[in-house]
Amino acid sequence: MDLVRPPDDPSPFVRADLTDMGQVMEVLHQVDDRHRGVDAVVHLGAVPAPGWAPGAELFRNNTVSTHNVFAAARHLGIRTVVSASSETVLGLPFRTPPPYAPVDEEYPPRPETAYALSKTMGEEMARQFCLWEPQMKIISLRFSNVMLVPEYAQFPEFEKDPARRKWNLWSYIDGRDAAQAVRKAVEAPLTGAEVFIIASPDTVMSRPITELMAEFYPDVPWQREVGPHDSMFGIEKARRMLGYRPEHSWRAEVGVRAPGPAGVVRSEDRA
Repeated sequence: MDLVRPPDDPSPFVRADLTDMGQVMEVLHQVDDRHRGVDAVVHLGAVPAPGWAPGAELFRNNTVSTHNVFAAARHLGIRTVVSASSETVLGLPFRTPPPYAPVDEEYPPRPETAYALSKTMGEEMARQFCLWEPQMKIISLRFSNVMLVPEYAQFPEFEKDPARRKWNLWSYIDGRDAAQAVRKAVEAPLTGAEVFIIASPDTVMSRPITELMAEFYPDVPWQREVGPHDSMFGIEKARRMLGYRPEHSWRAEVGVRAPGPAGVVRSEDRA
């Protein structure tokens, strides 16, 4: 259900405006010749990035649509909702350095744009709806920069100018692994509101991450040991609670040797 049908999606499609509560209530209840009732909702409908619309309109669209989806699910007794949040709530584009590295879900959101603020509001709405309905499960997935296989061909070019990718600490997520995270979140035997970072375990760079952080964010403290290509987006919570296991790396797609265990930096080496 969306305003525009995805060009490569074979699923049955219903055109609906998620900012219209009446339409959302109907499509989550039943639509003639399509479905009668749903078991779970995956809410990905939004203006997808900063700058795609004026800030006020982007914020209105994203927050109202998220409210409507959560509220309609509550009214209709749908207890499982998975919602797309965003890496941007972590403080992107990190004009203010992150509080530590790797980043995780433990520090408060740091929205820097209307888009990031809309995603922060979505996470807070999830918490409040689950207080009203303790049996609901609303999982917000903070997706990193979602990449498709054809886009990996450009990754080696980042080596020429690593500043191009410092805005999200050189992180990404393969689209197939993003889909895995959605399925794991739908199936997870949880209740209440939870937030998870969904990223690849490696970076977009061949250059060691410790060198990159030393160059661009020298004063950011390290909270644990890292390997040379470990992501600066921690996914340990998603691994532990969702069983998330990313399987795809750009390195395999473009023939770059995957990082091995060598080169792990000890905490005493960082001083």
